[in-house]
Amino acid sequence: MGLEDLYQQIILDHYRKPRHRGELAAPSVEVDHNNPVCGDQLHLEVRLEDGRIAEVGHTGDGCSISQASASMMSEAAVGLPVDDAMELIEHFRLMMHREAEPDEDRLGDAIALEGVAKYPVRVKCALLSWMALKDALQTHTATTER
Repeated sequence: MGLEDLYQQIILDHYRKPRHRGELAAPSVEVDHNNPVCGDQLHLEVRLEDGRIAEVGHTGDGCSISQASASMMSEAAVGLPVDDAMELIEHFRLMMHREAEPDEDRLGDAIALEGVAKYPVRVKCALLSWMALKDALQTHTATTER
């Protein structure tokens, strides 16, 4: 089995058995994002505790790339301090735009989405949940600093 086949298997696994799918009992912040090009819709809930991402929940519909990416993002983000999560989001964005070499240690299973960068129309699908997390963290920071 080649690397591309392995990555395909990882993407399908996250699509079929998404991690952190569902709503949270008491989210600190929630956001809705969509990708009109593909029809992807994502509702993201995040619970923060002591400057860390304690829990992530996501619901929505969309293509296998967007749904698998939401699963991978939530798996990678839980437990991270907010600043580290923001750095990880930026690293993923740069990887998807082919502006940075992917760091498998940081990305975990999300490394499997590296090949999506070859298909510009699908990049937005992969980025949807990551940009939603960025929005949620920035929204929470802005509302708690008031």
